[in-house]
Amino acid sequence: MSKKNRKYKGNNKEHEMGDLKERLLKESVEAAKKKAEADAKKAEEEKEKADSDKKEKDAAEEVEKVEGTVEDAEKADDSAEKTETADEGAEGELSPDVDATSINAKGEGDKKDAKIAELNDRLIRNLAEFDNYRKRTDKEKSQMFEMGAKSIIEKILPAIDSFELGMAAMNEEDKASGVGQGMEKIYKQLMTILEGAGVKQIEALGKEFDPNLHNAVMHEENEEFGENTVSQELQKGYMYNDSVIRHSMVKVAN
Repeated sequence: MSKKNRKYKGNNKEHEMGDLKERLLKESVEAAKKKAEADAKKAEEEKEKADSDKKEKDAAEEVEKVEGTVEDAEKADDSAEKTETADEGAEGELSPDVDATSINAKGEGDKKDAKIAELNDRLIRNLAEFDNYRKRTDKEKSQMFEMGAKSIIEKILPAIDSFELGMAAMNEEDKASGVGQGMEKIYKQLMTILEGAGVKQIEALGKEFDPNLHNAVMHEENEEFGENTVSQELQKGYMYNDSVIRHSMVKVAN
């Protein structure tokens, strides 16, 4: 090979590496921008959580007020019962005026019993409403968090695809270079973070085709694989917990 051809090949390789670096830089900027959006969304969720906590606190205070009213009514009822007992003990010595007073006290006691029953009913209803409100808000928070997480993961997946394509295009010399090793370490770190967050790859190659997990874009006659078996994975699919974020793009053997 002449010096001119070697120089041309070297310039072409440097140009490719330069394009790769530029693309990685753009993706890093885009990732930083997405992180800022995620932080803003997190701040909004924290504000909503604070509002929800305030509502729960107000409801708890209302329950405490009702309980206090019930307790006061019970104390008044106990006092009325003591008065009635004392009146009955001295019944043989009491005048007609005292008997009338005892009857009035008994009537007041009946009214207090009715009031206690009413307050108890209100307390039970408030507790039931508060419990329903707590369950509903917990469910809404969980759904909002899952929707936000899936949205962020969907936006990160193209960057992961670019990492994989970039590393696949490298020869052994490029992989051994500082840039190649750096790309591999960043990719492994990113995948470890996603796995810790509940993201996992969908198994496809050699598995039976499942329309719930796989997206068949091609079919082929291949004796090495059984019928309706994935013979090639064209694009990786991912799941978040039990939800499919992106189906695997596959080729299926007939």
